[in-house]
Amino acid sequence: MTKIKTAVFSVLLFIPFLSLSQTEDLYKSESIPTELKNKVNAVVRLNQLDVTIDAQDDLSMVHKRIVTVLNEKGNAVVGAISGYDKYNKIRRIEAKIFNAEGKEIKKFKKKDFIDRSAVDGGTLYSDSRVMFMGYMPVDYPYTVEFSCEIESSNTAAIPTWRPINNYYVGVEKDRYTLTDNANLGLRFKEKNLRDYNITKNNSPTSLQLTLEMASPIVPEQLSPSYHKLFPQVLVAVENFSFYGVEGQAKNWLEFGNWMNNALLEGRNQVTEATKSEILKLTENYQDPLAKAKAVFEYVQENTRYISVQVGIGGVQPISALEVDELKYGDCKGLTNYTQALLEIAGVESYYSIVEAGNEIVDLEDDFASLEQGNHIILAIPTEQDMVWLDCTSQLHPFDFIGDFTDSRNVLVIKPDASEIIKTKVYPDSLNYQYTHAQIKLDPTGNLQSTINRKTKGLQYDNRFYLERQSNDDIIEYYKEYWDYVNNLEVLKYDFNNNKIDVVFNETIEVFAGNYGTLTGDRLLFKPNIFNQNTYVPKRYRNRKMPIEIARGYLDEDSFEIELPEGYEVEALPNDVLVETKFGKYQLKLKNNGDSISCTRKLFIKKGEYPSTDYKSYRDFRKQVSKGDNSKIVLKLIS
Repeated sequence: MTKIKTAVFSVLLFIPFLSLSQTEDLYKSESIPTELKNKVNAVVRLNQLDVTIDAQDDLSMVHKRIVTVLNEKGNAVVGAISGYDKYNKIRRIEAKIFNAEGKEIKKFKKKDFIDRSAVDGGTLYSDSRVMFMGYMPVDYPYTVEFSCEIESSNTAAIPTWRPINNYYVGVEKDRYTLTDNANLGLRFKEKNLRDYNITKNNSPTSLQLTLEMASPIVPEQLSPSYHKLFPQVLVAVENFSFYGVEGQAKNWLEFGNWMNNALLEGRNQVTEATKSEILKLTENYQDPLAKAKAVFEYVQENTRYISVQVGIGGVQPISALEVDELKYGDCKGLTNYTQALLEIAGVESYYSIVEAGNEIVDLEDDFASLEQGNHIILAIPTEQDMVWLDCTSQLHPFDFIGDFTDSRNVLVIKPDASEIIKTKVYPDSLNYQYTHAQIKLDPTGNLQSTINRKTKGLQYDNRFYLERQSNDDIIEYYKEYWDYVNNLEVLKYDFNNNKIDVVFNETIEVFAGNYGTLTGDRLLFKPNIFNQNTYVPKRYRNRKMPIEIARGYLDEDSFEIELPEGYEVEALPNDVLVETKFGKYQLKLKNNGDSISCTRKLFIKKGEYPSTDYKSYRDFRKQVSKGDNSKIVLKLIS
């Protein structure tokens, strides 16, 4: 679901609390406070957004932003950009560029801004456009003052206050005000404000939030998503208007009713021919899930995904009849279409809003707003749990959503019963990979092997796409995956994608010249040839952020290594067993005379841990890396 957020880019006219001299200082790079200069790409000198609501369909925003850019990476922080469509109009937009001394060197008026479509080629039609400043800096530092004014008839997606939204960026001052002159029922939710210098002056009809002197945040490996760390205040009104459709909602139940009654109802009709086809397709199935699987695969085979982002179409699906006739739709349209077909087959299902992406982001269970969620999926109730379908995917098996929408709170829309439910959680041990290899070493250290590998759960999601890649891309993938194996040649490969059990099987034949190292009459090599884990988290002198392992997994490996003729084992690494609260690592080696058996297990648990546990986790990963890189020494039999 593409959100047409009325406040994505916004605006400010004047700043009464700053004198002229204070404002002029913001253009000079030398006036940046010392505490904001360390490990920084840019400094937000001032960001102010003023939102005024005068009626249920009358919202205005004024935005002023002054940013000093210190290097090339800081260019992305400028933010001299604003989106618009026929419901969100840019009344004024301009920008000024200042050199390091604070002297104005360039000015952009509205006619100087670049005006383009706000969507890419994957969108069939859209009225969303964007205006942005096109400026290539010659020298650093430089400062940009951007200002803009927007008028909108939409009050359903009021912008969230996010005073910090980039790493390596200092914030001198960020101010957000909202005035509800129409008494529409102002609601807001504060998150992660405690550790920042923030002042608040709020009332039942207004917000005034100011952050000052926020030092740059430096990212740390394995830290939680910025949604869990950075300060933000979500904002909504109880009575709103969205592209001419009025609504009322103070919680998810009421929000779901509005979505269902105002945006979804009456959009589930298809042609009589398709209705007959679905009835015939499912007539021999008694199990509702068997019917659902047949319908899901029908949609996969007969439609394609393409984005639709016109007006309310950014939230409302195109009708099932239109999808039926055109054979394409976006996530909203395809989900609504699948739901309509399931209804014909007698299978109950629910249209569901989710914040999709590899990072797990929940909808706030106690704060309903249209500003949350960016995708639509379908939920099918069973006696045990929900079955989840991503109707935009032409590749995923039935009842498999992968890491794009897993393990997060979503809004399931039901008539008079909408609720927040968590999507499927893939247990750590079921995110599984098993690798078996028959390996032959020759006396010069060359290696030849046949590898069989199967993946399940979220590891399946990372692998099954291979079967649709070109030969060159597949060869390149294996060379990168086993980049520690020098001179690797992929001789042959074969795939079996079992969509019923959701298992991806690979058979690969490889050759690697000089894998083993000859030293006189000895041959040295690493027995863990096809799943070496060299990852060790970065060392921090003073770890600040907590640790989050978002998803766990289990790898098991079994390698049979045939020794070259004339060699015997001189030195075999000791077995390794490491058990911690973060997971388990086990490595076993057995000398069979003319061969060596190597078995390995690495189990990583998902979890959240305090920053004080970082060293322990890093030590655990160092032990894994050490074990995986241990070597066997063979000696020429005299």
